[in-house]
Amino acid sequence: QVQLVESGGGVVQAGGSLRLSCVASGSISRINVMGWYRQAPGKQRELVARIAWSGIIDYADSVKGRFTISRDNAKNTVYLQMNSLKPEDTAVYYCNIAGPLYDYWGQGTQVTVSS
Repeated sequence: QVQLVESGGGVVQAGGSLRLSCVASGSISRINVMGWYRQAPGKQRELVARIAWSGIIDYADSVKGRFTISRDNAKNTVYLQMNSLKPEDTAVYYCNIAGPLYDYWGQGTQVTVSS
């Protein structure tokens, strides 16, 4: 059984920073993509950032220049450094890992940015 454990969410003032971590454990074959998604109240879940095994990275336009995704393949861990946070970044952030035949999600961690 695969488990994703997220940490690092919380409440921060606008302009502040948070760092999210997600550790994947269990029976996992090679992870192709690790990423972060978010869902704000009343909105659909959206991609924030993802990083492929090759190192190729995609960011949502809204976070470019402020967020940085990184991964430690040896530890099956993905990080999201979030700087210059804005109230519109408030959402539940979900970790995702995808491989050739699987797609797993974490339970989500709340990020709240106050103005």
